[in-house]
Amino acid sequence: MDNNNWMQQLLMLGIGTTSLVADKLRQVGDELVKDGKLNPEQAKAVMDDIAQQLRSEQGTWEAQMQRQMRNMMQDLGVARQSEVDELRGRIDRLERQVRDLENKLWR
Repeated sequence: MDNNNWMQQLLMLGIGTTSLVADKLRQVGDELVKDGKLNPEQAKAVMDDIAQQLRSEQGTWEAQMQRQMRNMMQDLGVARQSEVDELRGRIDRLERQVRDLENKLWR
């Protein structure tokens, strides 16, 4: 499974959901104005307030999603980038040591 593709699809799902919620809010606001329950300025203020709350909660949602993704990747046994970098460094040092030992044997 391509992890980047999967994460991109998850992100797009979140964006699509946010867009759907915004459209639904707009529809509800339009209906409230049409029914005479709110005037256009009140409807705009209410929708702006809700949109602001959604935006402020989006940062929290994104942080939670990142934590969840890290936990899932860890559960799946996928190495973190820092772990891969550390292993590459260790491999480089070992290769250097092997070359040095080979060079000493051939002298």
